[in-house]
Amino acid sequence: MDNFLIQVTGRKRVVLYSPRDAPYLYLSGTKSEVLDVDNPDMEKYPLFVKAKRYQCVLEAGDVLFIPALWFHNVISEEFGVALNVFWKHLPAESYDKTDTYGNKDPMAASRAIQILDRALKTLEELPEEYRDFYARRMVLRIQEKAYRNDYG
Repeated sequence: MDNFLIQVTGRKRVVLYSPRDAPYLYLSGTKSEVLDVDNPDMEKYPLFVKAKRYQCVLEAGDVLFIPALWFHNVISEEFGVALNVFWKHLPAESYDKTDTYGNKDPMAASRAIQILDRALKTLEELPEEYRDFYARRMVLRIQEKAYRNDYG
């Protein structure tokens, strides 16, 4: 969900990454495996250097808009109090009713990922060369049917 991060007292450093950089963030579910964005393990995460980093420092009274799907890392530089205000902009039925904080994928995306996982499991029945060929065809089909043309 979209989010306003409101810094009431204290100071925080916020690092943001665009959803376009997801291929470089080493995602595990909806979170990045790269926990230390200031000193990432480049042997373990060599593509992370390609992710474009946006950074700001929030001080008392500052408000930062964090769009839905943007990855963020927050570092408290001193003790403080902050408030998050989230809001939903997709139709209500798009969200899991048990997800109070909006951390889960929208329902349609969650179902699509489950279907993809089943398709990949099915490909395991094929010899490696065939599995590779059909997996690449699947990727091309996803790119053709689902990717935005203006992502560059």
